[in-house]
Amino acid sequence: MTWRALPRRLAVLNAKGGTGKTTLAVQLAAGLARRGPTALGDLDPQGSAAQWLRAGGVPVHDGEAVWRVDAAHLVWDCPPSVEHPAAQRALREADAVLVPVLPSPLDLWASWRLVEAIRAEQARRAALRAWLVVNQLEPGSALSAAMHEALREFELPALRAVVRRRAVYRSAALQGVSVYDLGPRAAAAVADIEAVIEEMQA
Repeated sequence: MTWRALPRRLAVLNAKGGTGKTTLAVQLAAGLARRGPTALGDLDPQGSAAQWLRAGGVPVHDGEAVWRVDAAHLVWDCPPSVEHPAAQRALREADAVLVPVLPSPLDLWASWRLVEAIRAEQARRAALRAWLVVNQLEPGSALSAAMHEALREFELPALRAVVRRRAVYRSAALQGVSVYDLGPRAAAAVADIEAVIEEMQA
């Protein structure tokens, strides 16, 4: 197997809210920080990522500072809109884009415009990598046949790794930390995030 370098600039992007985008961005930043200097760029006007990591662990930047960060890895939590200027700039400057989608074909199909924008950017920059990742899958559940079929309809590859819905993410948010800071009770959540990171490198 040929291993690629992990993205230096990773945009976590979806055109709609409620897909767990901020949760995923925070956890990915924490996981990447175990591999090298990492910062989280909070581009969402709600500022949820900055509020989440208020206890530290991973530096969080917003405003113009987001674009000037020098780190081995930079994760951008983007606004839930393809048209937002910050989302458009992140798409232009990212090395890779990760699109969290809920385990429902209807929610996935709502991402068509975003996928089209990503494909247009890939036509301009062939090196841009992008994936769909199923987020908030119920523990113990398997993806439905309808979901598998819906994923195949898109021109972006879907990661085999999925991120399951777990109460430990809420606990981490309340404490202002990532699941990596919660010890054995968060081991399953950490394993989900690690699987996503490792597959992005494959």
